[in-house]
Amino acid sequence: MKAIVAHRYGAPETLTVEEVEKPAVEPDQVLVRVRASSVNPYDWHLLRGSPFLVRLSGGLFKPKNGVLGVDAAGVVEQVGANVTHVAPGDEVFGARNGAFAEYVSGKNFIPKPANLTFEQAGAVGIAGITALQAVRDKTGVQAGHKVLVNGAAGGVGTFAVQIAKAYGADVTAVCSARNADLVRSIGADRVVDYSVADYTREGRRYDAIVDCMGNHGVLANRRALTPNGALVRVGGPLRGMVTMLLLSRLVRQRIGFFLAAINRDDLAVLAELMAAGKVTPVIDRTYPLGEVPEAIAYLEEGHARGKVVISVS
Repeated sequence: MKAIVAHRYGAPETLTVEEVEKPAVEPDQVLVRVRASSVNPYDWHLLRGSPFLVRLSGGLFKPKNGVLGVDAAGVVEQVGANVTHVAPGDEVFGARNGAFAEYVSGKNFIPKPANLTFEQAGAVGIAGITALQAVRDKTGVQAGHKVLVNGAAGGVGTFAVQIAKAYGADVTAVCSARNADLVRSIGADRVVDYSVADYTREGRRYDAIVDCMGNHGVLANRRALTPNGALVRVGGPLRGMVTMLLLSRLVRQRIGFFLAAINRDDLAVLAELMAAGKVTPVIDRTYPLGEVPEAIAYLEEGHARGKVVISVS
């Protein structure tokens, strides 16, 4: 099968398209013929081996798993002996390392909602799960809450806006002026153009802030929180993380950051929201498998609106 392979850490142009063996299928896994995948910041962090913490789990001197990509949607070709929730021929979506390839195997795949294309379903994975866990679990958004999403036009941000609205929140989206119409179209009640206003100095208070950018310090973000509000960082630079950890032990406000935990139960929650039309993946551009380097380079520029999708077949 064809796959996008990284033999060393470096820039996107170091990636190669190669013929590799199909992945093995364990008893609790399924083999999926990939129809679409998508690019995440995780992919270019892993490709570049930066920040250095990435190398502690991803390989010290070169990527441990040379085939990049995590998100995937496609058709089940084979199931392991213990798999009962899907069968060969089913259309599925989910997440598993090695998704920039014609085939991927893993356990975190569930049936694809019928109203989604493969490209839309392939855009969910990490971004959708991260947004769901940030909104539902880490900040505890409920009906009537005032929620701010910083970086609302990005991959995680577009999901977070829609999920918060589905939970009944009043949502403020922070983005550039060119993305204002986009975030309003997916449910934002109010838009803050970061080039002309600073949400941490407006005097408004939010029950929850989902920060996908990390361009404001934790003390500044606290000014925009209610006394019992919650701030969660899901992206941006590592600076400020120590301050977040220390303050989280000293103040009533809940402050923290996290890495998403991919699991089938949360994929099922997203599937229900998407099937009901409450969440729709936002796609900026689509690239063929052979142009994954260009897709990663585009995402790394930081101007993508929603997700950058890889069409595999």
